[in-house]
Amino acid sequence: MAHASRKSLALTFAAIGAATGAAHIGNNFTTYLVGGLIDRYGFTPIQMGAWSMAETLAYAAAMFLVAPRAQATSARTLAIVATALVVAAQTASAGLSVYLPLLLGRVATGFGFGLMNSAVNLAAGRTDHPARAISAGIAVQTVLFAVINIGLPIIGASYGVGGMFAALAVLSAVLGLGTLLLPAGRASAAQAKTPSSRAPIGRDGWRVLAAMALFAFGSLAIWPFMERAAHAIGLPATTFGRYQSLATLLSAAGNLGLVAVVARLPRAVPMTLALAVCGLACSLLTTVGSAQVFAAALILYNVSWFLTYPLLLGLAYSTDGTGRLAVMTTGTWLLFQSLGSLGAGIIAQAFGSYQPIGPLGLVACVLAIGTVWPLAARLDRQRVPAAVSALPPANTG
Repeated sequence: MAHASRKSLALTFAAIGAATGAAHIGNNFTTYLVGGLIDRYGFTPIQMGAWSMAETLAYAAAMFLVAPRAQATSARTLAIVATALVVAAQTASAGLSVYLPLLLGRVATGFGFGLMNSAVNLAAGRTDHPARAISAGIAVQTVLFAVINIGLPIIGASYGVGGMFAALAVLSAVLGLGTLLLPAGRASAAQAKTPSSRAPIGRDGWRVLAAMALFAFGSLAIWPFMERAAHAIGLPATTFGRYQSLATLLSAAGNLGLVAVVARLPRAVPMTLALAVCGLACSLLTTVGSAQVFAAALILYNVSWFLTYPLLLGLAYSTDGTGRLAVMTTGTWLLFQSLGSLGAGIIAQAFGSYQPIGPLGLVACVLAIGTVWPLAARLDRQRVPAAVSALPPANTG
């Protein structure tokens, strides 16, 4: 019986990994599409900042749409709808060269990614250890993405930006098949009407949302232009892809380590360290001229980002076990990444450089530490282990 339970959990974690990968294709590979579209069609940084913002705004809108219905929603159904939408939009974008249709295509893909990430959060929240499930999913995702970061620039060099769109459509379809293993259940009618699912999120919930907003705005402003920042110091996309591949592999190792120890970790100190390192890495990414230092900063950025995210989500689950706040937290991430993308495009065009964007990320991460520290420290004083305190009520669907 225990063996069957472990096998079921492993399959669920694998499905969450597939769904996590499918949900983050846009976040991880938009930077190559931005570079390819600028090179192929001459779009401006502001246009590409708005293009990236459209994707992440649609992503956030989908998550905020799902959040109030979290307990009554099937993770598997969301994943199926998301896969169909993303594959269709990416395939259509492969044949487009005009800005407005490409922008509309990005809205469609973003909405699909948001539905898929909602499925991830709901499925994780219905396991015994949500923060561990999220970390396991990220570990699977980052191993896969390490390979794609090498292959996608090669496809772009051979087949252009249209080839990259088509390749990402195929990837979404394959990962969508893996999400069929997600739990199909949803909360009962009685559970969906519990007071906790309709109560205000409260001061602690707002702290989590504010910290995620600052973290996402600051750390991800540079993301759509990361390949361009590398290009500015003489690194071709293929070299950047190799650096990013190594960084994602090390992120996978970091998250596997987090899976093993998250139940015993305190909250405040690990979260502070992860946010501080991420902010420092952001600053280095746009202020250094050395390829070696850029590569080191890229590794620190990836590893610290993928540790901070599940730690913040763990706080969301501990504050609201229904999963609603976790979905809202991820939606907040995408909303403020959207604003950061547009702001970065404006800064790059106004200054003729990406240099000011990284220090902005450092400031935002420091502010996030100040915002979330009181909640994390209080939970530590209560001596509640991280993963245990993050548990939702049993049998949430």
